[in-house]
Amino acid sequence: MIRYKCIISYDGSGFNGYQVQPNQRTVQSQIEAILAKIHKGTIVKITASGRTDARVHAKGQVIHFDSPLALPTEKWEIALNSMLPGDISIRSVEKADPAFHARFDACGKEYRYFLYQSPKRDPFQRNFALHYPFRLDLETMNEAAEYLLGTHDFSSFCSAKTEVADKVRTIEAIEILQESEQICFRFVGNGFLYNMVRILVGTLLEVGSGKRTPTEIVEILEKKDRSYAGKTVPGQGLYLWEVYY
Repeated sequence: MIRYKCIISYDGSGFNGYQVQPNQRTVQSQIEAILAKIHKGTIVKITASGRTDARVHAKGQVIHFDSPLALPTEKWEIALNSMLPGDISIRSVEKADPAFHARFDACGKEYRYFLYQSPKRDPFQRNFALHYPFRLDLETMNEAAEYLLGTHDFSSFCSAKTEVADKVRTIEAIEILQESEQICFRFVGNGFLYNMVRILVGTLLEVGSGKRTPTEIVEILEKKDRSYAGKTVPGQGLYLWEVYY
């Protein structure tokens, strides 16, 4: 068996998330269905660096799978892309060490969240960014972001559905960048909890709109209680941008 590592992109708008779910269209089920065709009916399971929720996108999701077929990697890329739906793209395929694991070998991830501040809704952005036509103070948001850097227990910034017991994570970088009417929140860290980025963005938006002060971030972290943080922003603005190994 040969282990293949793939970098994939997908538009999450038409998926009920990444992970296989009964009677639901998911990224994993679409790719595995194509691999089964290539392997003449044999089920081939894929493993990803992590799952994404409904409507969440990926620019650089990483998966691996094992196959007895020793095809050149460029042939794999062509074959998969010719059979997959238009909202999934295989960006690269390479042979990996047999011990490589897309999830457990990942040492960091980068997520980005996009919003646009046009006074009017843009139907061409509605599936790819959050419409937020309100004034924001980027300086106070960046000040608040400083308190989130480093290693903390992020219990306050994850969904109650989070299954892992250890909620300590390290955020290495947060950037909040504005270009015209678009704002991008960039997060880099060693790992992120369920809904963590979307709750971080929701909380920073409350700071930027004057509903919270930057120093309140310290108290929210100390409380280790989800009810103290801001709202969870919608999924369509979130992108898994890159996975680091």
